Amino acid sequence: MENTTDIIFGIHPILEAIEAGASFDKVFIQAGLNGELAHEVRSKLKSNEIPFTQVPIHSLNKITKKNHQGVVGFISPISFYKIEDIIDETYGRGVDPFIVILDGITDVRNFGAIVRTCEAIGVDAIVVPTKASARIASDAVKTSAGALFHVKICKTNSLSNTLTYLKNSGLSILGATEKGSDSLYKSTLNGPIALIMGDEEEGINQHNLGLCSHKINIPMQGKTGSLNVSVAFGVIGYEILRQRLSN
Repeated sequence: MENTTDIIFGIHPILEAIEAGASFDKVFIQAGLNGELAHEVRSKLKSNEIPFTQVPIHSLNKITKKNHQGVVGFISPISFYKIEDIIDETYGRGVDPFIVILDGITDVRNFGAIVRTCEAIGVDAIVVPTKASARIASDAVKTSAGALFHVKICKTNSLSNTLTYLKNSGLSILGATEKGSDSLYKSTLNGPIALIMGDEEEGINQHNLGLCSHKINIPMQGKTGSLNVSVAFGVIGYEILRQRLSN
């Protein structure tokens, strides 16, 4: 059961929220839902670039027992940005962009901790996929200690397309992986950078990993094979900041 303070459901409430300019994290629509109003909801979501997923009705029933009419939306406490605008604005200020990309990180505690560190080290934006990512709601605000209000979040339907765009925009794509050939402390981490972090179990998607300019690892001296992803990000993020400040 989701936190009901973040949820609106029913066709008319969803339509009204769209018209009012509400910021949605996600919207779920019952697969096969037909009718004029159902079509209008899908049309409005698409025209407003609000991500939605079609799911079986039992998935909606798990979220709320009330009459959802086949549509459930999760209101986000923040607005989302376009990565293209972030890159243009950052270069426009004469600053090298520092972008963080989260590939498949669904745990809200890890997400919140990463956001908090991003704010502390001056990351320009965080990119997350519309699917397979932590839900951005009140829990995320809490775990980030409020930092979520001060970091720009971008959503993308395709991480690989975003990575390609960033490479074409002059950013070096760094993939954090224990299988990386480049040691963090022997790597030059200056200039425009996009750092991609993957899920602790699956790591970075193989296709996305193939788009990386460099694959970096954190040297480990003990018997532990890996670090929690938010801890690993803190280690790498602060090394990037150290090198940027040194220049």
